[in-house]
Amino acid sequence: MIVKKVLGEEILTLAEAKEILLKVRDEHEGEELSYEKRKAIEHAELFCHMDAARSRAMVEELEKLDKMKPELAVRIADLLPETRDEIRAIYAKERFTLTEEELDEIREIVDKYR
Repeated sequence: MIVKKVLGEEILTLAEAKEILLKVRDEHEGEELSYEKRKAIEHAELFCHMDAARSRAMVEELEKLDKMKPELAVRIADLLPETRDEIRAIYAKERFTLTEEELDEIREIVDKYR
């Protein structure tokens, strides 16, 4: 299949991507999937730790926080960091740092959805 035109772009969590990939697999049941699709499904099944609805709810709650960009919220929902240091690592390339209170607030939201 050749893509001729990009119709839109949206940041998805791994759980949302997994849901889409599984639908594609089900639609092509009995057919051989391409190597890329098989590997994408394997990756999503191996590393996805929650369902799409919960991951989107977490992203929406995280996006309400100060210093939270959509791509950072998605990364946090995908990785489910457990410690302050893991959250700091996600923010390593940003031009600002988080306070201890902000780190704890993010951890509380992640723990709620874990």
